[in-house]
Amino acid sequence: MERFGVGVFGLIAIVSLVLAGATIWLVLTEPVTVATAVDAGEITPLVRELARVLLEALSGLLKYL
Repeated sequence: MERFGVGVFGLIAIVSLVLAGATIWLVLTEPVTVATAVDAGEITPLVRELARVLLEALSGLLKYL
């Protein structure tokens, strides 16, 4: 049971790191979108751009492999 807990914690940590990195990348590459989303209180444009960044990173990774 202890291994299961460590595995789940590791998976959560990896997902958190990927989302944090993508968010930082989005702030650096699309500051207007982030500022508009934060100012308006709308999370939809931010999530849409975050998903786009993650998909581009994944497609680049798959092209590399």
